[in-house]
Amino acid sequence: MGRGDCHHPLLKGGRRETKYSHGFSSSQIQTLTSICEVLLPPTPLNNPHENINPQNDVVQAFYKASASQYPVPDEVAELVMKRAFFEAKILVIAIVRILSTRVGTLLICGSSGVSKKWPFLKKFSEIPLENREKVVQKWFTNWLLTPVRLAFVFLKFLVLLVFFTQVGEDSSNPAWKAMDYKVDVIGENSPEEMSKERPLDKGIIETRLETDSSLAAALAGKGLKPTLNPASRDTYTVKCDAVIVGSGCGGGVAAAVLAAAGLKVVVLEKGDYFTAGDYSSLEGPSLDRLYESGGILSTLDGKTMLLAGSTVGGGSAVNWSACFKTPDHIINDWAHGQNLPLFSGPEYLDAMDKVCDRIGVTVGCTKEGFQNQILRQGCENLGLKADPVPRNSSESHYCGSCCYGCIRGDKKGTDTTWLVDAVNSDAVIISGAKAVRFVINQNNKNQRKKKKCHGVIAKFTNQDIKITLRIEARVTISACGALLTPPLLINSGLKNRNIGRNLHLHPVLMAWGYFPEPDIVEGKAYEGGIITSVHKVVEQDKVRAIIESPILGPGSFAALLPFESGIELKNRIIKYSRTCHLFSMIKDNGSGSVLSEGRIDYKLDSSDKENMKIGLVRALRILIAAGAVEVGTHQSDGQRVKCEGGDDEGVEEFLKGVVAPEGPKSMVEKWSTYCSAHQMGSCRMGVDERCGAVDTWGESWEAEGLFVCDASVLPGAVGVNPMITIQATAYCISKKIAEKLK
Repeated sequence: MGRGDCHHPLLKGGRRETKYSHGFSSSQIQTLTSICEVLLPPTPLNNPHENINPQNDVVQAFYKASASQYPVPDEVAELVMKRAFFEAKILVIAIVRILSTRVGTLLICGSSGVSKKWPFLKKFSEIPLENREKVVQKWFTNWLLTPVRLAFVFLKFLVLLVFFTQVGEDSSNPAWKAMDYKVDVIGENSPEEMSKERPLDKGIIETRLETDSSLAAALAGKGLKPTLNPASRDTYTVKCDAVIVGSGCGGGVAAAVLAAAGLKVVVLEKGDYFTAGDYSSLEGPSLDRLYESGGILSTLDGKTMLLAGSTVGGGSAVNWSACFKTPDHIINDWAHGQNLPLFSGPEYLDAMDKVCDRIGVTVGCTKEGFQNQILRQGCENLGLKADPVPRNSSESHYCGSCCYGCIRGDKKGTDTTWLVDAVNSDAVIISGAKAVRFVINQNNKNQRKKKKCHGVIAKFTNQDIKITLRIEARVTISACGALLTPPLLINSGLKNRNIGRNLHLHPVLMAWGYFPEPDIVEGKAYEGGIITSVHKVVEQDKVRAIIESPILGPGSFAALLPFESGIELKNRIIKYSRTCHLFSMIKDNGSGSVLSEGRIDYKLDSSDKENMKIGLVRALRILIAAGAVEVGTHQSDGQRVKCEGGDDEGVEEFLKGVVAPEGPKSMVEKWSTYCSAHQMGSCRMGVDERCGAVDTWGESWEAEGLFVCDASVLPGAVGVNPMITIQATAYCISKKIAEKLK
């Protein structure tokens, strides 16, 4: 593992150090184990047509392996109880309990649960594996059994994610060798000083290292002078000029700008602080510690999986580095179509330049990875244009694991740029602190707004700290992202009807192509910069979709695959390293809502579905043109076609059948899972209370002194990766706040 001993203990994985608390009974675990076995069973290796060596011991071991092996079922049960939203949790528990009984199994499985011998009925775990698989295959396609299907879709995702991300004490997984996967490392000869650099230490309080008895000293050590509530003695009060909830693209920029203006700034971040030397590039532990809900977050209908950063630096610490400036037509619409002055003058354009300069945006890429080479080559063969993608890293940055934190320290998120500027101007960052509500009281008479925000109440994720933190400030900024800012505002008593609505996701559908031979393009799917090329699908002078490449670790790759059968699943997984994924991403006109934490509703409109289909078909054509021997989508029926042999008519017929399907909750036989890494617009700014949750400079319509400064404030979808747009908007808003407080 190279410098593996240096990795942070929270990101190393290995043996569980705490007991399971899922509460499943032994019979329920037995049932769950039998479900795990169906979803990834031991299978015979008897497919001579696959590009694999059946005599390889590693491959043989992979085909013999099963997800029924300990500790997968217990880990899945733990995730269900820890990460699932309420309805999903109840649904899974109910299905497992029903299948743990003979009568329940008969009701759901039909004749498969009947035996000729006493007691004549079988539990699900007693049904032979082959028959269990047939039952599950039926559930995945039968829309009349939608609740059962939803439960198994969720379980399939968890089972495969756990199996392919679990690691031993050596930080490896036996299946990875069969998949030809290696964890990204930077080598033994990398500078030791880089692994030790912690640029925020000057101003950060890591509360996971503190207790009730040490917290006051830690706060005082950073100049915050906490006072204890004499009545209850369970709350520390701290005073400052500005308190910011969140440290990502919005909060990090705001902290730097306000601190540079001479204001005393405190930043609250519920995630932990990690640096380049801490990151392990291990998918499982990294998802668990660096992402919201451990990377297991979906819309309520299970249709869209969402990724959102949850660490110091927020999404900027784990995103894929793409740095597009806000498109001109979007700026024009926001400035003139929606009459928002923030975007109408040269200040916003100047802000984008300042942001790009601070985070070191470059345009060139000296060496592209496997997937981006295929995107570019396929476009060239079709006579299409593939543009270089600006990135906040050096042109030579060849890293496929930045989604788990950049181990090379090359990518410049807010944790290594804006927040460093902030602490150098005496700002204080408190990690492991989760805001509970804003302190909002009645305003003085004769004031324009009836309410005024005086700060925020926060609790700590460290269970050893029972004390509550109250931060009183002249100005309060919510910058915890489009999924968390709305629930926080609503929990604080704000009533504006736009709060939590107008949520845009930039939804994505993926296409894949298999390239068995390296003579077309060398490399592996997980190597190289994640997004270095982009193709815009333009029709009638409109961008209908953009095509980019994702990064899928072994667990995410397997979890998103459709389930046709155990053997088919393993045959697909074994091709992991030479399977190229491209995705179609749209500027969504449809929208959703997030009114309470973790409960996300979302719907595409008809134009979104058409644009998504157009983009998905284009992605497939690019893969075919680049030389893929087989291409397909993630549709539940395993939609795919062989490209070899010159059967152009068959390929065209296949492409005609490609659509943007509904999700697993819909009453349809064929469905798909969408993904989103960009959430925005859920507290959009507007010219009045009817149009927006906040005013044209980010301040709440209801509470004086309360601002929103993250992706939720954007007026709508951007249509490209939004990092620069978020940071430039935050820069303009925080500049205005600084002027106001002078």
